[in-house]
Amino acid sequence: MLYRLYGNDIDDMTSPLEAGLGWITKFTKAFVNSEALAAQKEQGVSKKLVGFELTERGIPRQGYELVDADGNSIGNVTSGTMSPSLEKGIGLGYVSTDFSKADTEIFVQIRKKRVPAVIVKLPFYKG
Repeated sequence: MLYRLYGNDIDDMTSPLEAGLGWITKFTKAFVNSEALAAQKEQGVSKKLVGFELTERGIPRQGYELVDADGNSIGNVTSGTMSPSLEKGIGLGYVSTDFSKADTEIFVQIRKKRVPAVIVKLPFYKG
């Protein structure tokens, strides 16, 4: 299950399509901002909410920067924690669509260190 926390994972600046909530966004009748969302659905989104797991020791926190292998900014962490059941750091964040596929390697900028992570298919725990 993936619950988006309003104020962290979704807010006024993110669309339901970017947050992976397109399945509940019906375009059968007009609603506030429906024209812009319909255009975004047709053109595609530029960023997506994804889940990631750290492959080294660390804890991702809200606001940490997500970067590529060259250190270029590709997004930011919206929420993260240390998972006791998975025994690793996990998080959600928005990344450029180019980096949103499962198994894509990214890095979380934790203080002055880039900690490797991998994009995962959600839910985190499959048990």
